[in-house]
Amino acid sequence: DKSCRGVENVVKWHVARAIKANRKSGAALVRLIFHDCFVRGCDASVLLDPTPENPHTEKTAPINIGLAAFDLLDDIKAAVEDRCPGVVSCADILIFAARDAASLLSNGHVHFDALAGRLDGVHSHAAEAQQDLPDSTFTIAELIQNFKRKNFTIEELVILSGAHAVGVGHCSSLRARLTAPADQILPAYRGLLAGKCAKGPDPIVPNNIRDEDAGAVAATIPGFLPKLRKVKDFLDNSYYHNNLARIVTFNSDWQLLTEKEARGHVHEYADNGTLWDEDFSDSLVKLSKLPMPHGSKGEIRKMCRFVNHH
Repeated sequence: DKSCRGVENVVKWHVARAIKANRKSGAALVRLIFHDCFVRGCDASVLLDPTPENPHTEKTAPINIGLAAFDLLDDIKAAVEDRCPGVVSCADILIFAARDAASLLSNGHVHFDALAGRLDGVHSHAAEAQQDLPDSTFTIAELIQNFKRKNFTIEELVILSGAHAVGVGHCSSLRARLTAPADQILPAYRGLLAGKCAKGPDPIVPNNIRDEDAGAVAATIPGFLPKLRKVKDFLDNSYYHNNLARIVTFNSDWQLLTEKEARGHVHEYADNGTLWDEDFSDSLVKLSKLPMPHGSKGEIRKMCRFVNHH
């Protein structure tokens, strides 16, 4: 507040402009808060580009396929540096930007105050991302264990999975769903995904059936046409309705129905969208507080893609 007045307004202006042009950039930012903070804490390690000294940074990890919005964060960082050089970390900017994206994609229903004062990390390793992030192929037991390592509960696992109301997934992340049995995925939706995934080496599909193109839905699940959304990538509790109908992209989504406590929470959030808005906001705050490893060195990067040269 004192050393860089108005920084949050600068971030919000850029995020709003980007989302107006393409709502997918908002979904990309929401994904980044998770993919950054679950690996070495919220230290912007996910933003570092590979270099000859470190060719395998986090963003090169297979589990980070399709991460985006890096250019947008570069633009925001440049604007912030212009205003107050050397004061605001990329880590803080990422949190502010993801917070604003979640708010804008939900029409303000997801909202929270984000604390600042993080430092940017100087380490970034693809192997750590592979080890710390949950995979779309995980079973419920693996998901629960993965979240527990970061001190997140089964309830918070279910809450954060709700982010799959927006954004896209790669066919390579949902291959197993194309042959999954009818009790795990609606056969008509399986057919829709199979058709789309046959169209190239690794196409993307909307995470939310409600964002599918009308043609694909008309050909496979015509009864679902009235539920398609006019505004795509709207962040709400529709993920839980989709999940109960067995119309979700990833195995890790469907797995939430296979354990009693998790399944109870899926029903709870399907029934109460306002509760999810509040609990998702709280879970993002908790994510945003994940610390760097004990004793880590940090800095304020000049550019988000590279560590400073000392």
